[in-house]
Amino acid sequence: MAEESFQEKTERATPKRRQEAREKGNVPRSMEVNSAVILLIVSLAFLLLGNHLYRNLLAIMAKVLGHLDSISITTASFPMLMRNAGIAFTGLVGPILLSIIVAGVVSNIIQSGLVFSGHSIEPKLEKISPLAGFKRLFALRSLEELVKNILKMFIIGYIGYVTLRGEQSHYLDLVDQDVAQILAFVASISLKLCVRVGVVFIFLAILDFAYQKYEYEKNLKMTKQEIKDEYKQIEGDPLIKSRIRSLQRERARHRMFADIPEADVVIVNPTHVAVAMKYDPEKMSAPKVVAKGMRKVAERIKQLAREHNIPIVERPLVARMLYKSADVGDEVPADLYQLVAEILAHVYQMKNKI
Repeated sequence: MAEESFQEKTERATPKRRQEAREKGNVPRSMEVNSAVILLIVSLAFLLLGNHLYRNLLAIMAKVLGHLDSISITTASFPMLMRNAGIAFTGLVGPILLSIIVAGVVSNIIQSGLVFSGHSIEPKLEKISPLAGFKRLFALRSLEELVKNILKMFIIGYIGYVTLRGEQSHYLDLVDQDVAQILAFVASISLKLCVRVGVVFIFLAILDFAYQKYEYEKNLKMTKQEIKDEYKQIEGDPLIKSRIRSLQRERARHRMFADIPEADVVIVNPTHVAVAMKYDPEKMSAPKVVAKGMRKVAERIKQLAREHNIPIVERPLVARMLYKSADVGDEVPADLYQLVAEILAHVYQMKNKI
């Protein structure tokens, strides 16, 4: 057992191991892919719905500011005002929130398909343990995430700086423009910034997903002993299976010996092979093998045949052909009909049946 615990994990994970990991929600997943897809889809939503959102926002502001003198906030009117505000807010922000939800679902499906598992939300003591949290804080994984987050902040800052610097020639023109033009300019820069950051994030997401895939495969690797244990679990212990097959053969042999008293003839190759046959013209279309065996089993068949006065006929060639071409319970093959018929005719003559 000590040697097994120190075995190196060098073998690729089996399908069963992968299925168990998937059922627990353990699949290769990169948060960078989620971030990139959400950023791009939300940017696309703003691009398509920007004018609609702008008009709705202006309409809400005009309605609120135009009726400030007539709005009366009382205990009776407050619920109605809150409901109207909630409806207006939902109509304004709802499409964006819906696009974020769709982006989150799409990003996960892209990475690992549909996975439903409640294993990750099961209550566990180690999740609230201060010691476990402290270990996770200073783990190598946390250091990797810290480095990635710093890199992302640097990239976002640099792209933002380059984008804003590229538009600095238009800043002075904003002094002479109205609010609508200023908002359009800000929206244009924001959208450009989001698209640029999203493109860079896609590149980072591809690299991060490849790394997460590598780590996933590495963590799923198994030792040779684990593969053997899994095979035993699925297929059963080879020793137990061998014992079961041995018992099955023994029972089949006992049933075969029990049928020998009903046989009409035993054809032998005098010492090595014995085949017992039975034929009932009213119930069978052809003679049937009721027992067969070699060496010790053949001797047992011949012994039972003598005890029950069953004729034993020496036909070495026929005995070998029957042993190879027919199993216990099978009818005689068609190409042996003639030979077997001659033997049965001889036996019937011996018994004065014809």
